[in-house]
Amino acid sequence: MKDDDCTELLRWAAPRLRLRLEGFHRVRGQVCKRLGRRLHALGLPHLAAYRERLDSDPEEWAVLDALCRVTISRFYRDARVFDALRDELLPALLESSPVLRVWSAGCASGEEPYTVSILFRLGLLPRFPRARLELVATEADGALLARARKGCYPRGTLRELPADWRTEAFPGSDTEPCLTPEYRNGLIFLHEDLRARMQEGPFQLVLCRNVAFTYFAPSLQREVLAGLVARLAPGGLLVIGTRESLPEGGVDLERVAGALPVFRVPVSR
Repeated sequence: MKDDDCTELLRWAAPRLRLRLEGFHRVRGQVCKRLGRRLHALGLPHLAAYRERLDSDPEEWAVLDALCRVTISRFYRDARVFDALRDELLPALLESSPVLRVWSAGCASGEEPYTVSILFRLGLLPRFPRARLELVATEADGALLARARKGCYPRGTLRELPADWRTEAFPGSDTEPCLTPEYRNGLIFLHEDLRARMQEGPFQLVLCRNVAFTYFAPSLQREVLAGLVARLAPGGLLVIGTRESLPEGGVDLERVAGALPVFRVPVSR
């Protein structure tokens, strides 16, 4: 499959899927390989034939949508963000409430919510022994969700975790160690697409990283942003990806960690 042909198909399909082609710049090869496998499974000779299939079979659009989901993730990704949450931002929230409600929206195979659980137990509980974590993680891809619930990962995905946390949460020498059970307490995984449904708030922390504000079309980004902000508790925090920016014309938020992508609704709202 030629890259130009794949790009042209994605350019044609993106508006229908409410996606933005620019978001796939770094991962287009991954999506194109999936498309190639899909064509082979369907016995189609080229992308023009697949486009005809999309025109004649509405259900195939859901398959294409799934093929466009990018699944790169790892523990403690963007360490400076998690450092700021551990050292300053979450302690400030726990000073006013012992219950920390967190939503990981688009959690892929679970690295992000498990990172929050580890951070809470090893980085915050020693200072706030009466604190309690309630964490819900949602993902639209059922296969990724099954991996998340299993909780076992290649060691390469753990390399950015602080070394002592890694040893504590993933003991043993297996090539794919499993998270110890205590770090699953208070964590719920749900099969859910945030474009169709959102969790009920309020949350003190919402993480929506490297999904909506990378791959969604601007109008959909604004809708998602409004829904996320509506589910934040007063003083709650929204975290997006380090390479992402909030859509123009969306909700007005203020940065609370310098240049890091951590936002809060202004108090004067």
